[in-house]
Amino acid sequence: MSYKLSQIAIEIGIEFKGEDTDIDGIHTLSEASDMELSFFNSSKYIDLLPQTKAKAVLIEEKYAHLLPKTTIALITDEPYLKLALASKLFAYKITTQTSPPSIGIDCDIDDSIVFGRDVTIGDSVTILAGSYIGDGVTIGDNTLLHPNITIYHHSQIGSECIIHSGTVIGSDGYGFAHTKTGEHIKIYQNGITIIEDSVEIGANCTIDRAVFGSTYIRRGTKLDNLIQIGHNCDIGEHNLLAGQAGVAGSTTTNRNVIVGGQTAVSGHLNIGAFSTIAGKSGVTKSLEGNNVYSGFPAIEHKQWLRLQARISGLLKKKR
Repeated sequence: MSYKLSQIAIEIGIEFKGEDTDIDGIHTLSEASDMELSFFNSSKYIDLLPQTKAKAVLIEEKYAHLLPKTTIALITDEPYLKLALASKLFAYKITTQTSPPSIGIDCDIDDSIVFGRDVTIGDSVTILAGSYIGDGVTIGDNTLLHPNITIYHHSQIGSECIIHSGTVIGSDGYGFAHTKTGEHIKIYQNGITIIEDSVEIGANCTIDRAVFGSTYIRRGTKLDNLIQIGHNCDIGEHNLLAGQAGVAGSTTTNRNVIVGGQTAVSGHLNIGAFSTIAGKSGVTKSLEGNNVYSGFPAIEHKQWLRLQARISGLLKKKR
C-alpha cells in the first residue's frame, strides 16, 4: 500500500509543495527508509534529524533546516497529531474473510478454531478449542495453544512455545495524539508482535503490537498470568515476569531480568541484564544490570532497606 505524498498532505490537512513522491509506510527517524514518512516532536531526538533516511518528515519549521537535503520537510506545528492522522492511511484492513491455513504434519487442531487468511502452522502444533488466529500469523513447530487465545494479524509465534488461556497477542498499543481542544486521536498500530522460541506465556496476558516495527518477547522468556506488555517493548532473552507486572511502551529489558509481581515499569527505559526488581516496585528510570532493585521509585535494594529503617526509626522516636 502506498500513497503520493501530496495525497497524504491533503488527508492530514497540511500544505505540500515540491516534487511529489510515493510513500509506502511510516517509521521512526532512525529506522525510516527513503520510501517512508517520519515525524519529529521531541528535542531529545534532535541528533537523529541530520541522519534520517526518511523521504519526508512531519516537523516544526524551526527544526526543518536540520534535515538532510534528500528529506522533504512537511511543516506543521502539530507533528504528532498529523502522524496520528497519517497512520490511519496505512492501517491494516480488518475483515471477516477466512481461508484454510497451511498446516504441517502431526498437528492436533480443534475444529472450532477460526483462521484468518494466509496462516502458516508448523509441525506438531496443538491448538485447543475456542481460539482465533488472524491473517498472516505464523506458528512454529511443537507449540501449544490452550483454549480461548486470540492472536491478531501478522503476529509471529516461535517454536516450542506454550500460551495459556485467555491471552491476547498483537492487540493495539495504547497510543493517542491530543488536539488543542483535548480530543484524543488514535495512532494506528501498524507494526507486529514477535514471540521467539521456547517462550511460555501465562493466562490472560496482553502483548501489544508495535506502532511500527515490532514488539518482541525474546527466546526463553517466561511470563506469569495477568501481565501487560506495551507496544514496541523488547523483552529480552530468558526474562522472568511475575503476575500482574506491567511494562509500558518502548522499554527494553536485557537478558535474564527478573520482575516481581505487581511491578510497574515506565516507558522508554532500558533495564540492564541480570537485574532483579522486587515485587510492587515502580521503575521510573533506566536501571544498570547485575543489581537488585525495590521500592517506588525503584532504587538499589540495600539503599531501600536503609531508607525503610530510617523511616521506622523516625516513627519510633515520635512515639
